Amino acid sequence: MEGKKSIGIQSKKEEDLSKWYEEVCLKSELVEFAKVKGFMVIRPRGYSIWEKIKENFEKIINKPLGVKNAYFPILIPESFFKKESEHAEGFTPEVAWIDKELTKDSERLAIRPTSETIMYNSYSRWIRSYKDLPLKINQWCNIVRWETKATRLFLRTREFLWQEGHNVYETDEECEKETIEIIKRYKKISEDLLGIPVLVGKKSEKEKFAGAKHTYTIEAFMPDGKALQCGTSHNLGQGFAKVFGISFLGRDEKKHFPFQNSWGLSTRLIGGVVMTHSDNSGLVLPPKVAENQLVIIPLIFKGKEKEVLKKSEEVFKSLKKFNPIMDNSEDYSPGYKFSEYELKGIPLRIEIGPRDLEKGVVTLVRRDTKEKSESKIKDLQKEVPKILERIQKDLFLKAKKRMEDSIIKVKTKEEFEEGMKNKKLIKMDWCGKTVCEEKIKDETGATTRCVTFEKKKISGNCPFCSEKAIEEMYFSRSY
Repeated sequence: MEGKKSIGIQSKKEEDLSKWYEEVCLKSELVEFAKVKGFMVIRPRGYSIWEKIKENFEKIINKPLGVKNAYFPILIPESFFKKESEHAEGFTPEVAWIDKELTKDSERLAIRPTSETIMYNSYSRWIRSYKDLPLKINQWCNIVRWETKATRLFLRTREFLWQEGHNVYETDEECEKETIEIIKRYKKISEDLLGIPVLVGKKSEKEKFAGAKHTYTIEAFMPDGKALQCGTSHNLGQGFAKVFGISFLGRDEKKHFPFQNSWGLSTRLIGGVVMTHSDNSGLVLPPKVAENQLVIIPLIFKGKEKEVLKKSEEVFKSLKKFNPIMDNSEDYSPGYKFSEYELKGIPLRIEIGPRDLEKGVVTLVRRDTKEKSESKIKDLQKEVPKILERIQKDLFLKAKKRMEDSIIKVKTKEEFEEGMKNKKLIKMDWCGKTVCEEKIKDETGATTRCVTFEKKKISGNCPFCSEKAIEEMYFSRSY
């Protein structure tokens, strides 16, 4: 426990979500503002969540799919960046440039907004034969996107942490299959680890990654009625291979250009966890991403100190695998400690007092529902994992229900506009045309999110332009 008393969350989630969100992030000690606008300091409590994501990622994606980790430079020569015109055009507004020349003859250098160009320069030397394929490489690194003006902790900052995978394949079929497989595994990370339900599907032509054939995405829906893009996987086709000279000698002994994909998720997932699950008492974390899954608080009464502390220590040691916090400090009241650990999002609290000892039990308090229960001390090693598993499941189901309740199907422009006013996630049979997409954004503020993989029967015309509808698209405002 820190020597200085924390002040609880003053804002209400249902009244001012933006202010509430910032308070929870700061007061739960996940993050703080950096001195440079748009940047943040990720504190140990916040970084531990990122480490859990990385650990899960390695198990779900890297090891099963044979992806290897590597690292590439943060500075990218301007000539690399400009080789792929659509990519360069898409990222030019976001690029931060180094204005200091490293040598007299050196060209201008960009701080990476993404690493396709610097990595593919190396790939052009590494790949010679079909025997070198598939090449599957991921890197964990930081990214700078300078165009960002309206910044928000974790969700939109000028610098953030992410992973970016860049794979190369012999055939288009293999590339497409794994591009989709990766986005499905991102969905698993989001839902099974973080408890964040997502839509998974394909982006529109306008919203796809600059230079890609097409982009797949996982989209979460936040309590304020905005979508949060949580991860993307891009089929790049052969475009980057051709401009960067990546080719291989095929099985037919002829020269071929390979097929590529790129895919990434970032620390904005931490913001998604905070906004999805937390409440007016502070941070709520799914147990799987909590560094400390429980806190033990002895209730000290005069004359009973020794036996309570002794039993608390025994319980602490028996539950070591949950990385518990033991708070036996005498500086603060139990009530203050309860509030403090609720603020910090510890999933489960164990209270041990003299009366509990007389009955051979402890009191268990869930962080998500604040529900209290008793457990025999001898049964704790069985009961604690059951409760943590229920918390994990319940957080996901609660978030899933909220998202599903927010989805509405509209058939008219008026229904669409009414849905936007009510902060809904809208699905609509749509024409698929960029000019219509731009019109919808200009008139309503909504952007396309994705066309899901589910096969839907499409009928009628687009409500906005009256052209024939060809797909069911999800729309909402977004971060």
